[in-house]
Amino acid sequence: MDVLIVDDDQTNLSLFSYMLKTIPDVTPIEVSSSIKALDWCKVHAPDLVLLDYMMPYMDGLQFLQAFRALPGKAEIPVIMVTADVQTAVRHQALQMSANDFLTKPVNTIELRARVTNLLALRKAQLQLASRADWLDEEIAKATREVVARERDVIHRLSRAAEYRDPETGAHLLRMAHYSRLLAANLGLSEVEQDLIRDAAPMHDIGKVGIADNILLKPGRLTDDEMTIMRTHPQIGADILQGSTSPLLQAAATIALTHHEKYDGSGYPNGLKAEQIPLHGRIIAVADVFDALTSVRPYKKAWELDRAVALIRDGAGSHFDPICAQAFLKDWDAVLHIHSEYRDMES
Repeated sequence: MDVLIVDDDQTNLSLFSYMLKTIPDVTPIEVSSSIKALDWCKVHAPDLVLLDYMMPYMDGLQFLQAFRALPGKAEIPVIMVTADVQTAVRHQALQMSANDFLTKPVNTIELRARVTNLLALRKAQLQLASRADWLDEEIAKATREVVARERDVIHRLSRAAEYRDPETGAHLLRMAHYSRLLAANLGLSEVEQDLIRDAAPMHDIGKVGIADNILLKPGRLTDDEMTIMRTHPQIGADILQGSTSPLLQAAATIALTHHEKYDGSGYPNGLKAEQIPLHGRIIAVADVFDALTSVRPYKKAWELDRAVALIRDGAGSHFDPICAQAFLKDWDAVLHIHSEYRDMES
């Protein structure tokens, strides 16, 4: 345990240091200037400070006030050394969080007892802090494991949907990364960006409830078939809703609202503008753009310029204009995502 001795008198420094060396596992550190001692404390953390009151430039009370203001120094024990007649100084030092006092001339037995007691307190503080750090790390570890399991659930449910949907896994990857990029361009936090990216692949999970003759039909759907197809957002929400997981809650919102349109002409609930949750407005742009620029059994992939024109033309009607603008803000990043996952389609 390191004990910092702050005293402008070299004789006192040597005496205190000699006394402290008789205590097991104690290393005295002598500093003859309160200003230099404060600079030392800005870089190091003593386990106890033995502080003289009467010093030039910065007395013991001034040092104590500045010391307590340093990061991590609020709980370190301080013993103030004063003359027997300095009662007012003691009272002020107590108000400024001094832990104990020694009266000059200092008695060796009394110093050993007071220092030993306060160092025992310091050891307990350090053990509690170490325990708290361990608990924080264990909680963080458990949280990471929960998030990893949730992501695994999302991934597996998305793969299950792929078996029934002609869309490819590459589409899910691209639109998920488009969604994260869009969220970043909107200024959302990294936590929110990752949440949207991880939940996005579940947007069409409700298609598992659509009959194959409709879901896999190569041609245009009839009105009745389209009515059935338009139930998949509600089916997806029914599958995902009710969870306490923020990830699955976001996925349920996305599943329900990604086909809503900004002008209120979308489905299933005809929500309009800000009535549509932001997650749904983000996914709408990312999903449509990738669907247009991807090959499907019933269509060829659109040229990128043509898809961009549709996004721009649809701003304010199909798409939230702010989301449409944010998506096109970093076109190089869009091109990178489009290319990065292209080879995986087969």
